[in-house]
Amino acid sequence: MLAAVLKDFNRLELEEVPTPEPGLGQVVVRIKSCGICATDFKAVRGIRRNVSFPFIPGHEPSGVVSRVGQGVRGFREGDAVIVQPSGYCGVCKSCRMGNTHYCEHAFTTGGDGPEDVRPGAFAEYMLTEANTLYLKPDRISFDAACLTEPLSGAWKGVIEKSEMSVGDDVVIIGVGGIGLLCLMVAHAAGAGRCVAVDLNPRMRERALELGATHAVDASSNDVRERIYKILPEGPDLVVEAAGPIAAVKLMVSLLRRGTRWNIFGITTHERFELDGGLAHFLEARMDASFGTTPRAMQKAIRLMERGLVDVEKTISHRFPLKEIHAAMDVMEHSQHNKVIINP
Repeated sequence: MLAAVLKDFNRLELEEVPTPEPGLGQVVVRIKSCGICATDFKAVRGIRRNVSFPFIPGHEPSGVVSRVGQGVRGFREGDAVIVQPSGYCGVCKSCRMGNTHYCEHAFTTGGDGPEDVRPGAFAEYMLTEANTLYLKPDRISFDAACLTEPLSGAWKGVIEKSEMSVGDDVVIIGVGGIGLLCLMVAHAAGAGRCVAVDLNPRMRERALELGATHAVDASSNDVRERIYKILPEGPDLVVEAAGPIAAVKLMVSLLRRGTRWNIFGITTHERFELDGGLAHFLEARMDASFGTTPRAMQKAIRLMERGLVDVEKTISHRFPLKEIHAAMDVMEHSQHNKVIINP
């Protein structure tokens, strides 16, 4: 099969590799669509260094079951499926507490986090465990279905962790791919006012089209003042979905009594300061969210199936696998939202 194999940083090569064979409890999926996550791009470009070579990236796939191993129940050849990239054992303490993303025996297909990293979905076929699969509803396209995992992360952060309520005023800092999904979840959940903050005017315009009531230029010297002009009582929830430490510091500056923060975008080990007494007396609450769970995946599928969130509106580019280098070049510049590979 054809696969994009990362041999070293900045050395992504298209080559023929053996098509995987399923073992006990495993399935082989013929990949139809796979989103490019920023972490994939960072691995290719060497920005993210926790990579072992050779490595097939790609962890946002949907496709069709091609082969089924022994002991698999609930799936058969020809089923259209969505793949959760984070695998779990189901029997450790964390799994049985519902925190499968904390699994002591976790693996990932094409992503990062656990030590057990398996070949991903920038390929024609991918091998995974059957318990990571979800049947794709007919009304959801393969391109939309491959965005289930990032949408599930947005739902998990905004709704499950930060407990957004109907009528809450929400600020989303950074409205790239994941920020737009957080915005769309907040809008679907009945946010009162949604303020999108971003450096890029195109991203701000797109956010206004997808549910933001206001947009603020992050490069302004008075971002906090502009937000408080829109929300005189301050935000109920601030989601940092940008990544840079400056976005986290902006998030902290927006607190008022009862503000909830979600550190969603930053993954680098950088520091910021908190006034302990101020945080105490304002009863500010900080949450964070990473990864996904079966519960979050099912919620994301329902959001799409019920027509509450149309993730295809976040897709800006599509490329065949043979043009993955052109796709990575698009990821270099800011004029894109979600980029999809269609093997």
